[in-house]
Amino acid sequence: MAALSKNEVPPWGLAIAGSTGAVLANALVYPLDIVKTRLQVQIKQHKLDPIVDAHTTNEKHYEGTLHAITSIIEDEGLSGLYSGMAGALLGVASTNFAYFYWYSTVRELYLRRVSGGKVPNTAIELSLGAVAGALAQLFTIPIAVVTTRQQTQPKHDKKGMLATAKEVIHGEDGWTGLWRGMKASLVLVVNPAITYGAYQRLREVLYPGRTVLKAHEAFLLGAMSKSLATIATQPLIVAKVGLQSRPPPARQGKPFKSFMEVMRYIVQKEGPLGLYKGIAPQLLKGLLVQGLLMMTKERMELLFVLLFRYVRKVRKEQLEQLASVAARKIEEAKVATVSAAKKQGNY
Repeated sequence: MAALSKNEVPPWGLAIAGSTGAVLANALVYPLDIVKTRLQVQIKQHKLDPIVDAHTTNEKHYEGTLHAITSIIEDEGLSGLYSGMAGALLGVASTNFAYFYWYSTVRELYLRRVSGGKVPNTAIELSLGAVAGALAQLFTIPIAVVTTRQQTQPKHDKKGMLATAKEVIHGEDGWTGLWRGMKASLVLVVNPAITYGAYQRLREVLYPGRTVLKAHEAFLLGAMSKSLATIATQPLIVAKVGLQSRPPPARQGKPFKSFMEVMRYIVQKEGPLGLYKGIAPQLLKGLLVQGLLMMTKERMELLFVLLFRYVRKVRKEQLEQLASVAARKIEEAKVATVSAAKKQGNY
């Protein structure tokens, strides 16, 4: 049997493989997503700040990951750890499908028309990832905005996806509110770019010439590459979440206008380390999600390779059968013509 190659799978097949892996991985660790979002949007209250409204998510200040988990369960029950999960998984599926589709497309175009098949260097790999990430964000950021709002809604004010989207639209930004944090999101395309660029580079260094990785090898590479990307981009991640969530009580309903404004506000209230709040669950989530994603993606891609080979084999057999039937009919037609000619004495 010939060696398996991802080049046998079209971009949409790679996109399905990537998005499937992402959905499965995120579903398994979704409570960590809730916790990291809650930790990232909370701002320490100062004595001079207005009294916290009882209907905001800031009614309890979480001291860390474990305290956040126990507090959410205590206040909202176990279901509180899964608030907004449907929207989040929809966002994960759409974002990753778009990302892997565009990434495989632009990479294939680069290999064919620019490099002549030569493997791109790290800088090019990062650039290709950034282009793919930007294209993906343009189409999927509204789902991320709605999901962030759902994850930070207080227990007295839970809403579904459509109701939350209407709340965002009826805010002061109107329809454009669904694209809040767009600039931060475009800057954050460096995160998946670093992740998948590092993954490709580590793969070439640690497993040169290997077209298929074992499950634990793909998991390890995915976890390592995501850790590097998360540490490098955590301040932007915190700022983006701040932009997309409800404003903190101290701002009396006044939303942030830019991610730089969010970062300045956090540094003013909590110091520079405030830009790294929630990094523990963010890292843990990233390690697990990226590891599981790449492990699942590798397996899914192999399944697609086998599926497409099977489909091509079936089509080839069908074409051969059709060709055989056509040839037989032509031969039968010739025989019938000759026979008719003989009967008429013209042969």
